[in-house]
Amino acid sequence: MINLENLPQNHVEKISLTALIDTALCVGAGGSSGSLADKPIVRNAKRQLLIPGSQLKGRLRHECEKLARALGWQIFESPSAEKLCPTEEQVEQKFREVYQIPGYKGFHCIVSQIFGNPILPSRIIVDDLICLQDLEDLTVLRPGVTINRARRTAVEKKLYFLETSPINAQLPFEGEIHLQADCPPYAKALILAGLHHINALGGSKSAGLGWLTWKELPKVETNDSVWASLIPRKTQ
Repeated sequence: MINLENLPQNHVEKISLTALIDTALCVGAGGSSGSLADKPIVRNAKRQLLIPGSQLKGRLRHECEKLARALGWQIFESPSAEKLCPTEEQVEQKFREVYQIPGYKGFHCIVSQIFGNPILPSRIIVDDLICLQDLEDLTVLRPGVTINRARRTAVEKKLYFLETSPINAQLPFEGEIHLQADCPPYAKALILAGLHHINALGGSKSAGLGWLTWKELPKVETNDSVWASLIPRKTQ
């Protein structure tokens, strides 16, 4: 008989996130109907505005890759499967031991050990960031015109409308990042550092949309030993 009390506990650490949107947010929902906009804003089943967890996770991985590469690690670039799963000859000698994971073939850089790759499953789960405020009738239609970059003029008959959140409303979007029990010890520190480099999400960021401020991110003390593990060991 199985005794539930004797089963090993699967400890999951959580990082709570709150993003305050400083400008209008534009996260398009392709194929959505019931809106006058050419690019309606994405909502969940409760009609709440959201930032998809997949978008946040992808952007966060990109920032973590840049940080790890700057620290001196060999990073295998996403999203190409061929580059994410290199051969032994493609991996620098000093990283071959630390890039091997028991039970999984191949070599996996420190970022893939957090976010996963075609062989190694992800060790984190990223929630959608959801705005809990009722904004059913408060979205804004923002007009735009397609620009011909070569001629530097507007293209005729190419007027379009984007649906965005209210402008400068400081809307809070809340969610969590779940760190699984087998997540590397340096994962939380690298993720928090990566979050500090994310200043905008969604579409049309160059036009000033989606800029945000993170509210009260958790801190990892500067004297924490986990920071030392993010520095590659020097080999003779």
